[in-house]
Formats: sequence, C-alpha cells, structure tokens
Amino acid sequence: MISLKTQQKREIAIHISIWVTILLLPYLVSSASEGYRIGGLPAAFFVLAGIIHAGIFYFNAFYLYPKLAHGWQWWLYIPCAALLIMASFALKYQVVARFFPEVVLKSAAGLIFGPSVLVFAASVIYRRISDGIRKERARKEYEAQQVAAELKLLRSQVNPHFLFNVLTNMVALARQRSDQLEGALIRLADLMRYMTYDTQATKVTLQQETDYLKSYIELQKLRFSDTMRIELDTEMDANAGALSIEPMIMIPFVENAFKHGSSWLDEPYILINLKATGGLLTLTIVNPYDSQPGAAKDDNSGIGLENVRTRLKLVYPEKHSLAIDDRNHVFTVTLNLDLR
Repeated sequence: MISLKTQQKREIAIHISIWVTILLLPYLVSSASEGYRIGGLPAAFFVLAGIIHAGIFYFNAFYLYPKLAHGWQWWLYIPCAALLIMASFALKYQVVARFFPEVVLKSAAGLIFGPSVLVFAASVIYRRISDGIRKERARKEYEAQQVAAELKLLRSQVNPHFLFNVLTNMVALARQRSDQLEGALIRLADLMRYMTYDTQATKVTLQQETDYLKSYIELQKLRFSDTMRIELDTEMDANAGALSIEPMIMIPFVENAFKHGSSWLDEPYILINLKATGGLLTLTIVNPYDSQPGAAKDDNSGIGLENVRTRLKLVYPEKHSLAIDDRNHVFTVTLNLDLR
C-alpha cells in the first residue's frame, strides 16, 4: 500500500507538471516565427496570466471552498467566488493595458477572461474529487483498523485456549511420572516463545509456522505415541518456506483432531498432510472420532474452529476454501490457502 507521504509527493509532482505545461504552452504550440503568440497574445502574458490562474485555483481549492462551501455558508461562498473571478478579470486587464498595449482587448477578450472561469470551475471539481478520495481513504483506514483490532482480539483468544490444552497434556505426563516431562516443558517453552514474540507480526513465514506445527505435534506424541498413530507428511517447494502466512492459522485444526479424535477409540489415528506448491497451500487432516453424544466435549469446544473461521474470512476473504466432512465417523478437514 502506498504511504500517505508518497501520495502527497506524487500529487505535488502532478500539480507542478501541469502548471509548468500551462506556463510554457506558447512555446509548445507556437513557434519563434510567430513570436510564440497564441491568438495575438504574447508568451509573457501567458506566464503572468498563468500565475493569476494558479492563484485562483489554489485560493479557491484550499481556502475559499473548504471554508465556505458547506451548509448554510453557501450564501457567502457564491458572492465571494464571483468577486474572486471579477478580481482576476480586473487584474488581467491591468496587465494587458500596462505591459501589452498592442493587444486589442476586443479580439482577445475570450483568451484573456475566459480561462479565469474555466480555472475556477476546475478548482471546484478538483476540491470535490479530492474530498471524496480523502473520505474514501479515511473510511478504508477506519475499516482496516477495525479489522486489525478484531484480528488482534481473535489472536489473543487463541493463545489461552491453546495453552489450556497443552497444559492438560503436561498434567497427564506428570501423573505418569514420565521422564519425558522435562523435554516436553522445554518444547513448550519454545512454543510459548513463538506465540509470544513471533506471532506479534502481521505475518510469519510458512517455514516458521510449519516448524511450530511440527513442535506441537511432537509435544502431543509424548502423550499419545503408545495409543495413537500420528503421521505428518509435508511437501513444500524450495521457495515455499519464505511465503507469508497468518500466524497460528493451521494449529486449531490439528488441535481439534487431537482433542476429539483421541478418546474412547479402539484404533485412534491422526493423519496430517501439508502441501505447498506454486504458492498454494493445502492442509488435510483426517481422524476418526467418537460418535457418542458429549464425548471429548467441554465448555470450550468449538472455540478454536470458530475463531479460525473468522480469521480466514478477515485475512483471506477471497483466497481460501475450507471443507469439513464427518461421514462414517471420520472427520476430514481440507484447508486451501492462496499465499501468492
């Protein structure tokens, strides 16, 4: 997105280019053999008249119109505008009479006085268009701030929900008096560091997010490796790791698979496939689930999935698809993201 300062510099450059062209118009459309005249008016007159026209344009566009052309002040703006145009007529008449007495006013009246009206009209149009663009820009900035605030809130909801589930796993390891608890705590510290610092950025690299996902799965394996088949397959282009992605956008689906696919099943499994080719990311997660009502449910069920659905709509409104299938007691999630 172009910065406001860059836009202002670009606008100033356009204004300078236009007025330089206007001031040099006799030298562009006439020739030395014609004395650089247009309609009998010498080039020097066009330079002086151009300065007067610039005064009309900017005085009306940046002072008169913004100050008076709103609401009840229209009644004051109209006579002031007429006075400004008449003043330019008088000034140009004096310029011609004093410096260019050879010019016949009757024959050149259209070229002398007509441009004042045209320049004034152009300044009104410019002001109205500029105000419209400024209002639209302010509206978009406000909407962007609203989206950023909502996204920040949604991200803040992910962390405690994720932390609650991981700490539950830590409790399970502690009850088992597992010697893997220390390693799990170190891995958890790494995950928390990523969540606390790296995810504060607007985007992270796909490689960072994938490493985070792998660490989470390894942490879960410490708890379920003896009772559950857990497979993670990744296929990424050489440059895919450098692609930008919304942080923690994939973890809720994996978290949901562990939460609802690990209880009361004879042969539980979770199959995760991550593929990133040509800027397109596909995450597929397959796991069976217990069809008994209320199995593996708690008051926080559904928080992660609803959260990520909302985030996908905010961050990837036209660049994602999410398909969820739960036929035959097998839950399949397929997430497609266009990261280009």
